[in-house]
Amino acid sequence: MEVAYLYTKVRAEFGKECKFTDAEPVVLESILPNDEFGEKYTLRNPSISEFDTTPHMSESECNTERLVVKSTSMRHMEGGWPKDVDPSEMSDMQRFRKKAEKDEEYKTAMKTLGPMIGRCMKQNNTINIYEEYFDGVQADHSSEPPSAKGLAVFRDPNKVSRTATSINWHPEGPATNGKIAVSYSILNFQDPAFMGDTQLPVSSYIWDIMNPNTPDIELMPPSPLCCLRFNAKSTDTLVGGSYNGLVSFYDLRKPNAPEKQCMPHETSVIEKSHHDPVYDVFWISSKTGNQCVSVSTDGQMMWWDTRRLGEPMEVLKLATDSKGGGMTLGGSSMEYNQEAGPTKYLVGTEQGIVMAINLRNRKTNNGVQVYDSGPGKHHGPIYSIQRNPTHNKFFMTVGDWTARIWVEDLKTPIMTTKYHSSYLTSGCWSPTRAGVFYVTRMDGVVDIWDYFYRQNEVAYSHKVGDNPLSTISVQGTMQSGGRLVAVGDVKGNVSLLEVCDSLASQQPNEKMAINGMFERETKQEKNLELRERDLRRAKAAEEEASKKEASDKKDGKDEKMEELLRKVDADFLAMIKEAEDDESKASEGADLGEE
Repeated sequence: MEVAYLYTKVRAEFGKECKFTDAEPVVLESILPNDEFGEKYTLRNPSISEFDTTPHMSESECNTERLVVKSTSMRHMEGGWPKDVDPSEMSDMQRFRKKAEKDEEYKTAMKTLGPMIGRCMKQNNTINIYEEYFDGVQADHSSEPPSAKGLAVFRDPNKVSRTATSINWHPEGPATNGKIAVSYSILNFQDPAFMGDTQLPVSSYIWDIMNPNTPDIELMPPSPLCCLRFNAKSTDTLVGGSYNGLVSFYDLRKPNAPEKQCMPHETSVIEKSHHDPVYDVFWISSKTGNQCVSVSTDGQMMWWDTRRLGEPMEVLKLATDSKGGGMTLGGSSMEYNQEAGPTKYLVGTEQGIVMAINLRNRKTNNGVQVYDSGPGKHHGPIYSIQRNPTHNKFFMTVGDWTARIWVEDLKTPIMTTKYHSSYLTSGCWSPTRAGVFYVTRMDGVVDIWDYFYRQNEVAYSHKVGDNPLSTISVQGTMQSGGRLVAVGDVKGNVSLLEVCDSLASQQPNEKMAINGMFERETKQEKNLELRERDLRRAKAAEEEASKKEASDKKDGKDEKMEELLRKVDADFLAMIKEAEDDESKASEGADLGEE
């Protein structure tokens, strides 16, 4: 135990200079001779005396012996019986009880203990030390202004600055095992660090939130990791996706390297892996708990069994049209939630388009559903996509300058945040509050939106640092947590923040209010789609009617022309007939005159 003392002096005396000047002699004290003093005077030879006006000060320290406290417990199953009595035999126990109850000492002891036990029971009934006085009372934090404070900073030990690409909390939480897995990689194309001859670091780390100075475990992948995730069923195993497309499996229970280092237990083969960086990986629902899925910008989703990573179990192309008429999109983020469906996946692409994959609907476009590729899509890559933890059919995407909320039934977003002043790089929902989500920005600011409070403005903005932020993760489940937020930046620093109770504790009627708001926006979007569809049909019917009318007009003009031609023909024939009749009459008159 370190004990420190702090000595202070008046500020006016601090740093005062000593000035010496010439002065006239001054008699301070004059003592006249006295015979009484002379009698008491004794000559000493030699006689030396020292005088000092400096006050005497002493410093001492002490340290007590360290008290080591150890928690122990004892489990009492059955005991106190004599050796000749078997506790498993009920007849032996009853026989011994009858014998003991007949003893006079037993009766005396019971009479003595009776009043003492009765008094203790009355005391327990009077004062219940285990009583919960405020059980069931929920504190109202709605009036508390939103705030956040920094707790610690985890800095990348390597000298080469790398981006913290992903953060994943330990499934057991900080109360049991407060650890975070952070992957580090350089994602910039043709970064100057690649051009030198120095060996680039490939390590990623598992940190203990109580010890931000040194990492708890160092992971040694074959290539820098772009994503890393704990297994919820077996919390000592992790899976990570590398920059060169490999998928690695780690088992912290089997150390195959020096202390605090962990080499991959299994690694995929590069010929049968992704051809681009693996940007996201998830453990999926399976009987053994050893299956995972990965996505990459090479346009492929791959399903793996971590016991045999030689080749993927299944490969799916992220094509908009399975028949070959569409285009293949590169996956930049992914979401998997077993509660929404064990065969349902959401993929955000670098083209800004959202794709939903349902392996049960393989007959329809290979199970791939493409969302809005027009005005509803993002203007850049989708860096984060996540389902709402309370209402699973709604999900959020983060890309360009906005965060957008979608629903599975519609191909257009139902809600969109305003355009932020800086580019967004990541985002996630709060695990405990249905209407709160976080987004990170390029200017080093974390924006916290609270849709239960208002939808048009940010509820709280926290400046983390000057470096652009890259990833964010909130610890907790629907039942607990939600206060610890880990934010990573492009320099490899991971900041641990703690938000206030108003942003972490669920508010009264929040679930119903948020669900009602989302359903209302969904209904409005459906009505707008129906209205647009009706307008398109009406416009198409109007165009068809105008075309038909034009063709009818053209047909009418042709009939008039034909009637006019028929009339002209009839008149012409009549004129010819009249001329012939006149000629015949004239010839007949000439014949009569000759006669």
